[in-house]
Amino acid sequence: MIRVRDLSKTFPDLQQGEVVALDSVSFDVAPGEIFGLLGPNGAGKTTCLRLLATILSPTAGTASIDGHDIVQHPGQVRSCIGFLSGTTGLYDRMTARETVEYFGRLHGLDEVRLAKTIHDLFTKLSIHEFADTLNIRLSTGMRQKVSIARALVHDPPVLIFDEPTNGLDVLVARAVLDTVARLRDQGKCIIYSTHIMSEVERLCDRLAIIHRGSILATGTQADILAESNQPNLEEHFFSIVSQFEHDRTPAQSTTNDIEHDDGPETRS
Repeated sequence: MIRVRDLSKTFPDLQQGEVVALDSVSFDVAPGEIFGLLGPNGAGKTTCLRLLATILSPTAGTASIDGHDIVQHPGQVRSCIGFLSGTTGLYDRMTARETVEYFGRLHGLDEVRLAKTIHDLFTKLSIHEFADTLNIRLSTGMRQKVSIARALVHDPPVLIFDEPTNGLDVLVARAVLDTVARLRDQGKCIIYSTHIMSEVERLCDRLAIIHRGSILATGTQADILAESNQPNLEEHFFSIVSQFEHDRTPAQSTTNDIEHDDGPETRS
């Protein structure tokens, strides 16, 4: 469903000339699977996901979603994905209902199907009680629920979640994680970016550890741990990242130290 091969992205920098945000990344994600991108801030996670969502264009490499190339067929890619980040913007002067209706119409849903879809989504996400409240008056958790509904309104087969629990309280974060797990059980193909170890351990069928734009390890949690002498994923993460930093050359240290997680911010 998601196929990524040697995907790279560089950004110009006035001081250093060029910064590598993503360096020859490759992975696959199947339907009914949650694939995690685990890495610290500035690791390249958001750059990778923005490339897959066609918000950015790659410098090199290829990627396809549901058979559609992200460069050659960006419109088809957008129609089959739902994209959610921890910084997704909402129109302040629209209500929750108007927001989701608007994006449903953009995706070509007829009014009957749209009304039923919104009712079902708002029920599952507990949005009905603030459905007709302006977005500007909603709490962070409420806004994130609306963003989830907006991402799901056209029932996309592929979902991209970029740090979706950032800034949420523990109850809303738990609700978001439960929603992601249910979507996986429905057969959705999901890529999930986070720096929170417990979210990866709870949700992800497979994962990639990413640092400074490079994938350092990939596989199931059991596979990754089997390749190390560490007792758990957290210890292995710190070990592999520390080893990567130790092995870097001075030239690399001066090229990649700017956090480009990841490029210019783009909000919808």
